[in-house]
Amino acid sequence: MTQSPPAVNPGAALVLDVDGTLLDTVYLHVVAWWESFLAAGYEVSCLDIHRSIGRGSSDLVQTLVGREDESVVEGHDERWQPLRERCLAFHGVADLIRACAERGLSIVYCTSGSDEDVEDFRRKIGCDDVVAAVVNSSDVESSKPAPDIVRAALDAVGVSPERAVMVGDSVFDVRAAKAAGVACIGLRTGGISERELRESGAVAVYGNPSELLQELSTSPIARLLDG
Repeated sequence: MTQSPPAVNPGAALVLDVDGTLLDTVYLHVVAWWESFLAAGYEVSCLDIHRSIGRGSSDLVQTLVGREDESVVEGHDERWQPLRERCLAFHGVADLIRACAERGLSIVYCTSGSDEDVEDFRRKIGCDDVVAAVVNSSDVESSKPAPDIVRAALDAVGVSPERAVMVGDSVFDVRAAKAAGVACIGLRTGGISERELRESGAVAVYGNPSELLQELSTSPIARLLDG
Protein backbone atom coordinates (compact mmCIF):
# COMPACT_ATOMS: atom_id res chain seq x y z
CA MET A 1 0.00 0.00 0.00
CA THR A 2 1.36 3.38 -1.01
CA GLN A 3 0.22 6.58 0.61
CA SER A 4 0.59 10.23 -0.24
CA PRO A 5 -0.37 13.27 1.85
CA PRO A 6 -4.04 12.97 2.85
CA ALA A 7 -6.80 15.10 1.39
CA VAL A 8 -8.15 18.16 3.20
CA ASN A 9 -11.15 16.34 4.64
CA PRO A 10 -10.38 12.74 5.62
CA GLY A 11 -14.00 12.36 6.77
CA ALA A 12 -15.22 11.50 3.26
CA ALA A 13 -13.67 9.48 0.45
CA LEU A 14 -13.93 8.82 -3.26
CA VAL A 15 -12.83 5.25 -3.95
CA LEU A 16 -11.78 4.76 -7.57
CA ASP A 17 -11.35 1.52 -9.42
CA VAL A 18 -8.53 2.12 -11.89
CA ASP A 19 -8.31 -0.61 -14.53
CA GLY A 20 -11.15 0.00 -17.01
CA THR A 21 -12.61 2.89 -15.02
CA LEU A 22 -9.87 5.49 -15.25
CA LEU A 23 -7.87 3.87 -18.06
CA ASP A 24 -9.06 2.26 -21.30
CA THR A 25 -7.77 -1.25 -20.60
CA VAL A 26 -10.67 -3.71 -20.73
CA TYR A 27 -10.53 -4.80 -24.36
CA LEU A 28 -6.75 -5.09 -24.32
CA HIS A 29 -7.11 -7.42 -21.32
CA VAL A 30 -9.62 -9.46 -23.31
CA VAL A 31 -7.08 -9.95 -26.10
CA ALA A 32 -4.34 -10.95 -23.64
CA TRP A 33 -6.61 -13.48 -21.91
CA TRP A 34 -7.94 -14.89 -25.19
CA GLU A 35 -4.45 -15.53 -26.54
CA SER A 36 -3.37 -17.06 -23.25
CA PHE A 37 -6.33 -19.44 -23.10
CA LEU A 38 -5.66 -20.56 -26.66
CA ALA A 39 -1.97 -21.15 -25.92
CA ALA A 40 -2.95 -23.32 -22.95
CA GLY A 41 -5.35 -25.39 -25.08
CA TYR A 42 -8.67 -23.83 -24.04
CA GLU A 43 -11.28 -22.44 -26.41
CA VAL A 44 -12.83 -19.52 -24.55
CA SER A 45 -14.69 -16.81 -26.41
CA CYS A 46 -13.83 -13.13 -26.16
CA LEU A 47 -17.45 -12.57 -25.15
CA ASP A 48 -17.14 -14.82 -22.10
CA ILE A 49 -13.79 -13.32 -21.20
CA HIS A 50 -15.20 -9.81 -21.39
CA ARG A 51 -18.03 -10.77 -19.07
CA SER A 52 -15.47 -11.92 -16.49
CA ILE A 53 -13.12 -8.93 -16.62
CA GLY A 54 -13.05 -7.36 -13.17
CA ARG A 55 -12.55 -10.62 -11.30
CA GLY A 56 -9.16 -11.49 -9.87
CA SER A 57 -6.98 -13.45 -12.30
CA SER A 58 -7.22 -16.85 -10.63
CA ASP A 59 -10.95 -16.42 -10.10
CA LEU A 60 -11.41 -15.49 -13.77
CA VAL A 61 -9.66 -18.66 -14.94
CA GLN A 62 -11.59 -20.82 -12.47
CA THR A 63 -14.87 -19.28 -13.64
CA LEU A 64 -14.19 -19.79 -17.35
CA VAL A 65 -12.58 -23.25 -17.46
CA GLY A 66 -13.76 -24.77 -14.19
CA ARG A 67 -10.36 -25.23 -12.60
CA GLU A 68 -7.26 -23.33 -11.60
CA ASP A 69 -4.48 -23.09 -14.16
CA GLU A 70 -1.60 -20.82 -13.27
CA SER A 71 -0.15 -21.16 -16.77
CA VAL A 72 -3.10 -19.17 -18.13
CA VAL A 73 -2.56 -16.43 -15.55
CA GLU A 74 1.13 -16.30 -16.36
CA GLY A 75 0.35 -16.27 -20.08
CA HIS A 76 -1.99 -13.35 -19.66
CA ASP A 77 0.58 -11.42 -17.65
CA GLU A 78 3.21 -11.97 -20.34
CA ARG A 79 0.91 -10.85 -23.15
CA TRP A 80 -0.54 -7.99 -21.15
CA GLN A 81 2.74 -6.19 -20.47
CA PRO A 82 3.33 -4.87 -24.03
CA LEU A 83 -0.38 -4.05 -24.37
CA ARG A 84 -0.31 -2.05 -21.15
CA GLU A 85 2.09 0.42 -22.73
CA ARG A 86 -0.69 1.33 -25.20
CA CYS A 87 -3.28 2.10 -22.53
CA LEU A 88 -4.40 5.69 -22.08
CA ALA A 89 -6.41 7.40 -19.39
CA PHE A 90 -9.97 8.30 -20.35
CA HIS A 91 -10.68 11.93 -21.16
CA GLY A 92 -11.43 14.00 -18.05
CA VAL A 93 -9.97 11.57 -15.52
CA ALA A 94 -7.40 13.96 -14.04
CA ASP A 95 -9.92 16.80 -13.97
CA LEU A 96 -12.45 14.62 -12.12
CA ILE A 97 -9.91 13.51 -9.53
CA ARG A 98 -8.61 17.01 -8.91
CA ALA A 99 -12.11 18.50 -8.73
CA CYS A 100 -13.07 16.03 -5.99
CA ALA A 101 -9.79 16.42 -4.12
CA GLU A 102 -10.08 20.22 -4.20
CA ARG A 103 -13.51 19.89 -2.59
CA GLY A 104 -12.04 17.95 0.32
CA LEU A 105 -12.56 14.29 -0.55
CA SER A 106 -9.85 11.74 0.21
CA ILE A 107 -9.04 10.05 -3.09
CA VAL A 108 -8.24 6.33 -2.95
CA TYR A 109 -7.24 4.14 -5.88
CA CYS A 110 -8.68 0.66 -5.40
CA THR A 111 -7.53 -1.80 -8.07
CA SER A 112 -7.06 -5.51 -8.60
CA GLY A 113 -4.04 -4.75 -10.77
CA SER A 114 -0.49 -5.80 -10.01
CA ASP A 115 2.10 -3.52 -8.46
CA GLU A 116 3.58 -2.95 -11.93
CA ASP A 117 0.16 -2.03 -13.35
CA VAL A 118 -0.50 0.39 -10.53
CA GLU A 119 2.83 2.15 -11.03
CA ASP A 120 2.21 2.54 -14.76
CA PHE A 121 -1.39 3.70 -14.33
CA ARG A 122 -0.51 6.26 -11.67
CA ARG A 123 2.09 7.76 -13.97
CA LYS A 124 -0.39 8.02 -16.82
CA ILE A 125 -3.10 9.60 -14.67
CA GLY A 126 -0.67 12.07 -13.11
CA CYS A 127 -2.57 12.90 -9.93
CA ASP A 128 -0.38 11.36 -7.23
CA ASP A 129 -0.10 14.70 -5.45
CA VAL A 130 -3.80 14.59 -4.53
CA VAL A 131 -4.22 10.83 -4.00
CA ALA A 132 -4.42 9.87 -0.33
CA ALA A 133 -3.90 6.10 -0.68
CA VAL A 134 -3.53 3.27 -3.17
CA VAL A 135 -4.76 -0.26 -2.44
CA ASN A 136 -4.25 -3.16 -4.84
CA SER A 137 -4.55 -6.93 -5.02
CA SER A 138 -1.40 -7.52 -2.97
CA ASP A 139 -3.09 -5.90 0.06
CA VAL A 140 -5.95 -8.42 0.35
CA GLU A 141 -6.57 -12.15 0.20
CA SER A 142 -9.85 -12.19 -1.75
CA SER A 143 -10.45 -10.33 -5.01
CA LYS A 144 -13.62 -8.63 -6.23
CA PRO A 145 -16.53 -9.27 -6.00
CA ALA A 146 -15.47 -9.92 -2.39
CA PRO A 147 -15.55 -6.64 -0.43
CA ASP A 148 -12.03 -6.97 1.00
CA ILE A 149 -10.30 -4.46 -1.27
CA VAL A 150 -13.00 -1.83 -0.78
CA ARG A 151 -12.79 -2.23 2.99
CA ALA A 152 -9.00 -1.93 2.77
CA ALA A 153 -9.43 1.32 0.83
CA LEU A 154 -11.67 2.75 3.56
CA ASP A 155 -9.28 1.61 6.28
CA ALA A 156 -6.40 3.32 4.48
CA VAL A 157 -8.02 6.74 4.96
CA GLY A 158 -10.07 6.06 8.09
CA VAL A 159 -13.45 6.64 6.45
CA SER A 160 -16.72 4.84 7.25
CA PRO A 161 -18.70 3.18 4.41
CA GLU A 162 -21.56 5.68 4.57
CA ARG A 163 -19.08 8.53 4.01
CA ALA A 164 -17.65 7.06 0.82
CA VAL A 165 -18.64 6.60 -2.80
CA MET A 166 -16.93 4.20 -5.17
CA VAL A 167 -16.67 4.50 -8.95
CA GLY A 168 -16.21 1.35 -11.04
CA ASP A 169 -16.84 -0.08 -14.48
CA SER A 170 -17.79 -3.70 -13.81
CA VAL A 171 -20.56 -5.54 -12.00
CA PHE A 172 -17.82 -6.95 -9.75
CA ASP A 173 -16.83 -3.44 -8.66
CA VAL A 174 -20.45 -2.69 -7.85
CA ARG A 175 -20.98 -5.93 -5.95
CA ALA A 176 -17.77 -5.48 -3.96
CA ALA A 177 -18.76 -1.95 -2.99
CA LYS A 178 -22.29 -3.00 -2.07
CA ALA A 179 -20.97 -5.83 0.10
CA ALA A 180 -18.74 -3.29 1.88
CA GLY A 181 -21.69 -0.96 2.46
CA VAL A 182 -20.42 1.66 -0.01
CA ALA A 183 -22.58 3.33 -2.66
CA CYS A 184 -21.16 2.70 -6.13
CA ILE A 185 -21.38 4.74 -9.31
CA GLY A 186 -21.04 2.71 -12.50
CA LEU A 187 -19.26 3.89 -15.64
CA ARG A 188 -19.92 2.25 -19.00
CA THR A 189 -16.24 2.49 -19.93
CA GLY A 190 -15.80 -1.26 -19.51
CA GLY A 191 -18.54 -2.13 -22.00
CA ILE A 192 -21.13 -3.16 -19.41
CA SER A 193 -24.64 -1.83 -19.90
CA GLU A 194 -26.40 0.60 -17.60
CA ARG A 195 -29.08 -2.01 -16.90
CA GLU A 196 -26.56 -4.59 -15.71
CA LEU A 197 -24.69 -2.09 -13.57
CA ARG A 198 -27.92 -0.91 -11.95
CA GLU A 199 -29.17 -4.47 -11.42
CA SER A 200 -25.91 -5.21 -9.60
CA GLY A 201 -26.58 -2.27 -7.27
CA ALA A 202 -25.09 0.85 -8.88
CA VAL A 203 -26.78 3.96 -7.49
CA ALA A 204 -26.09 5.92 -10.70
CA VAL A 205 -24.50 5.25 -14.08
CA TYR A 206 -22.55 7.58 -16.37
CA GLY A 207 -20.91 7.04 -19.72
CA ASN A 208 -17.38 8.02 -18.73
CA PRO A 209 -15.35 10.10 -16.25
CA SER A 210 -15.88 13.29 -18.24
CA GLU A 211 -19.66 12.87 -18.10
CA LEU A 212 -19.50 12.25 -14.36
CA LEU A 213 -17.44 15.42 -13.92
CA GLN A 214 -19.99 17.44 -15.89
CA GLU A 215 -22.78 16.18 -13.63
CA LEU A 216 -20.76 16.17 -10.41
CA SER A 217 -23.05 18.61 -8.60
CA THR A 218 -26.06 16.32 -9.05
CA SER A 219 -24.23 12.98 -8.71
CA PRO A 220 -24.11 10.77 -5.61
CA ILE A 221 -20.70 12.33 -4.92
CA ALA A 222 -22.47 15.63 -4.17
CA ARG A 223 -23.86 14.24 -0.92
CA LEU A 224 -20.30 13.81 0.30
CA LEU A 225 -19.37 17.31 -0.79
CA ASP A 226 -22.45 18.72 0.93
CA GLY A 227 -21.92 16.64 4.06
